[in-house]
Amino acid sequence: MTGGEALVETLLASGINVCFANPGTSEMSFVAALDANPDMRCVLCLFEGGVTGAADGYARMTALPAVTLLHLGPGFGNGWSNLHNARKAGSPVLNVVGDHADYHLKYDAPLQSDLDGVARSVSNWTRRIDSVDDIARDTAAGVKAAKSNNGQIATLILPADVAWSDTGGAASQVAEAPRALHRPDADRVRATAARLREPGTALLVSAAALYGELADVAGRIKARTGCELLAPFFAPRVARGEGAVEMAQMRYQLGQNTEFLAKFKRIIYVGETPPVTFFAYPGKPSTPDAPGTDIERLCFGDWDIEWTLHELARAAGVDGSETIDRVELNLPSPPAPGPLTTDAIGRVLALQCPENAIMVNEALTAGHAIWPHVDKSRAHDRLKNTGGSIGMGLPAGVGAAIACPDRKVVVVSGDGSAMYQLQSLWTAAREKLDITVIIIANGGYRILHEELAALGVAPPGRNAQRMFDIVEPDLDWVSLAKGHGVEGLRAETVEDFDAALKIALDSPEPFLVEAVV
Repeated sequence: MTGGEALVETLLASGINVCFANPGTSEMSFVAALDANPDMRCVLCLFEGGVTGAADGYARMTALPAVTLLHLGPGFGNGWSNLHNARKAGSPVLNVVGDHADYHLKYDAPLQSDLDGVARSVSNWTRRIDSVDDIARDTAAGVKAAKSNNGQIATLILPADVAWSDTGGAASQVAEAPRALHRPDADRVRATAARLREPGTALLVSAAALYGELADVAGRIKARTGCELLAPFFAPRVARGEGAVEMAQMRYQLGQNTEFLAKFKRIIYVGETPPVTFFAYPGKPSTPDAPGTDIERLCFGDWDIEWTLHELARAAGVDGSETIDRVELNLPSPPAPGPLTTDAIGRVLALQCPENAIMVNEALTAGHAIWPHVDKSRAHDRLKNTGGSIGMGLPAGVGAAIACPDRKVVVVSGDGSAMYQLQSLWTAAREKLDITVIIIANGGYRILHEELAALGVAPPGRNAQRMFDIVEPDLDWVSLAKGHGVEGLRAETVEDFDAALKIALDSPEPFLVEAVV
């Protein structure tokens, strides 16, 4: 058995059966091993950012790692931005990155780079496989690392000669279970439960507490203690729509967040870090909480969030009789006919939202008008950009669709963001994924206009406009989609958008709607 074959068999034995890939020459032995194992689903992405973004989306919906196959330092570097987003989301991802044969490194070949350094810059765990006889052990260790601490980025560096050599060691291994997570002291949990009853106290939860059974536990704590229940703005995955546990969501802009948090005397964090502004602004604070607010971090993101919430509920006296405050279905009125606006997009999307959909949100400025309508639509999960590196929407939609083939995926993205990972449309078409893509075509990076204004700078001049606006020429998203094998329609009016979205949502394969605003 070759090293590559031992690696693949260890992955399969450890429960990893999806590989998002963009291989190169140094990975050919690994590719051959993947080819010999049809139980591994291999998904080609035409750019490495699509590979890593798809692995992130897959992990958010399964809480399990996919493996990525990347080519040397430049390939890993191309995928770095969406690994950054995945790391901020706490997504388990295992990268396998091919490198030159060990004996070839001394020649400084054209594609040689500081691969170890690049990998360590975004990975929580990195290991170079030094011997073919260690490959099964090291692969199992990589799977364990990806699953550890509620999910993290693990990277295996695979030299070409290790992959092609025969191994005399174990053919495969099964990854061990991650070590037990850290827990807060039980006495501290009990004291925190008592403080939740005090006026002006909020409980802010994250990770798995934003959906499913753990969200219900948080909702019961709120009902029993009277505290306010909060969710972060940049939630990796959160249940929204009818039946979801009511959680007041943080804001993006500093002023809005400061006003939102001003009423709280104490904020208790479970699985989330205290909020910080995305950027620094002259004369403004870096954190939105009011001076004097008591910040208590009961449970860190890599601690045992599930145990902490259950123990907090027990200490608060939760007995199952509580009435959880849930979102009620409250569909908006249809928009008036006429030119398309972001408010109209939100209304139409809310009215047509499929039950149990997965919504991927990368509408930066347009989202302020869209999501308040969709929040009270039918039940769905929503994925957000957690790290701020744009271009996660399309590939995360690909990963989510592969993870949940029985659910409709809807990606809502600005035109500027979507151009970062345009190639993901081709992967969606090849895999025949059930994805609807809504492109908010406003002809520019509107968020940059807002950021310039936040600095107190006058309206942008010619140079700034040339850097902010995507015009001259305008993008033609229907043509771009068709060139990648995806059907599409352009909508400039409310009537056009309503009709186009119906067609898109009825299609079992990828379909793009260009919404011009």
